[in-house]
Amino acid sequence: MLTKMEIIALRTTRYSDSSAILGAYSRQGGRMSFLVPAGGGREATRRRALLMPLGVVECVADIRPGRAIHNMREPRAVLPLSSVRCNPLKNAVASFLAEVLGLVLREGHSDEALWGYVRGAIEALEALPGDKVANFHICFLLRLSRFIGVEPDWESWGDGKLFDLVDAVYRSSAPMHKHYLTPDESRVAYILSRMTFVNMYRFRLNRVQRRQIIDVIMRYYSLHYTGMSGLKSLDVLVSLF
Repeated sequence: MLTKMEIIALRTTRYSDSSAILGAYSRQGGRMSFLVPAGGGREATRRRALLMPLGVVECVADIRPGRAIHNMREPRAVLPLSSVRCNPLKNAVASFLAEVLGLVLREGHSDEALWGYVRGAIEALEALPGDKVANFHICFLLRLSRFIGVEPDWESWGDGKLFDLVDAVYRSSAPMHKHYLTPDESRVAYILSRMTFVNMYRFRLNRVQRRQIIDVIMRYYSLHYTGMSGLKSLDVLVSLF
């Protein structure tokens, strides 16, 4: 059945000399895979630009029951990302976030609130001044946790408490496992919970602090999602910020 869909491109993998598989997040069906033409030429170049990481496009998808990979036609940009495409810092952030989303989003699961958050975040990244990008990936992952069901219980925070990374709550004493933060780290995590796309540039973090924070966030995500280790784009990101 031919279906008009709005999708967010995540990752394109070469399948053969003439085709590639696009992993994407769709508004209508959640995580999906599409077969797209590959190769050279003007049209191929245009399509690659449309389907860059976090590219938002409309397309006509040929959805057939029982198939894991669907055909796509007539892709059209609905959110031009000229700044994300041309700015190397934004491009690195987009590649990292697309890689994370490819691991945490579910197939066949439509979620309007999650879709709205991710699409809105892409718009925010595109509009952001180039000198205010450094904290974007931190803010995105902190806010994303709410929409994928792993948001920490921030209300359980109290001065001197420890944050339990497994149960996502603050505790007065150490749990029976090793996955928890010190009181100082736990306090920093609580302060960061107030970060938004509007105020994130006010959080004055240096390169070492950002690396420590993203390491903790990725450690937290890894405890709740498998396959989060070894992200190829993470090393590039931390080298830039």
